Amino acid sequence: MEIVVEHLSKVLGADTVLDDISLSFHSGAVFGLRGRNGSGKTMLLRALCGLIVPTSGGILVDGEVLGEGTPQAFPEDVGVLIESPGIIRRYSGMRYLREVASIRGVASDEDIVELMMRLGLDPLSRKPIRTYSFGMRQKIGIIAALMEQPRLVLLDEPFNGLDDASVETVMQLIREARGRGALVVVASHDREELDDIADVIVHMKGGRVVHIDEGREGDSDGVEE
Repeated sequence: MEIVVEHLSKVLGADTVLDDISLSFHSGAVFGLRGRNGSGKTMLLRALCGLIVPTSGGILVDGEVLGEGTPQAFPEDVGVLIESPGIIRRYSGMRYLREVASIRGVASDEDIVELMMRLGLDPLSRKPIRTYSFGMRQKIGIIAALMEQPRLVLLDEPFNGLDDASVETVMQLIREARGRGALVVVASHDREELDDIADVIVHMKGGRVVHIDEGREGDSDGVEE
């Protein structure tokens, strides 16, 4: 998979939240988006999965225009965690993940149980998600994004609310996604974990790309400022 962002801008009211962004991303690599709150990294993730309509510029996914009014309104085969996970809180974790999995029929109960156990969640628990801590809800959102082994993974601040052991597990899951050839984009405000997992780090400020660290763990070809 290749995603090309071409001079993408987004204006909301009087604010330019994305300002002339040009980047490209390719499969088999982890791309980090680093920046403080308001830097534009979450808005860029939303654009990459077709959730916002650009004011100008656009996004190509494998050569096809992405967005509302096009044949490809959303990327195919994508797993997403952006901001707070939208979760049915009266369900148990296992029931909720089963409901999500039933939409496409790709992830099995075994896939869900394996990920829950790796992240320290009890698949047999009947406790409703509304009783979960923030970190536990975060884990449910991460599992929902990864359980179908999608070709494109978009994660917004996935380490928030996690203990050290769970951070290590999520980092390993991201590495495994890269290893199977997925394109992974991880946004983080300033976490050292990004330095450990990202092949390329895109630094953002004020809706713009201000710097790109290339040639890290993997092949960084295909990223341009």
